[in-house]
Amino acid sequence: MPYIKIEVTREGVTREQKQQLIKGVTEVVTKVLNKDPHLTHVVIQEIDLDNWGYAGEQVSVWRERGITVDKKQS
Repeated sequence: MPYIKIEVTREGVTREQKQQLIKGVTEVVTKVLNKDPHLTHVVIQEIDLDNWGYAGEQVSVWRERGITVDKKQS
């Protein structure tokens, strides 16, 4: 029984995006590991920005400075 835990910062991930994550990860585990999707569990945990750190700073502080990690456009 695969258990997949996805942790993201609490920054407005939509219900639809979460559904896409759950579906996509389940499909990958099914394809790569040949696991039954009905036995695959996916948990998405959202972490407050004050509780997530990077390079010695809380992510909330980085955001206050206007620094984000959004995907760059090509």
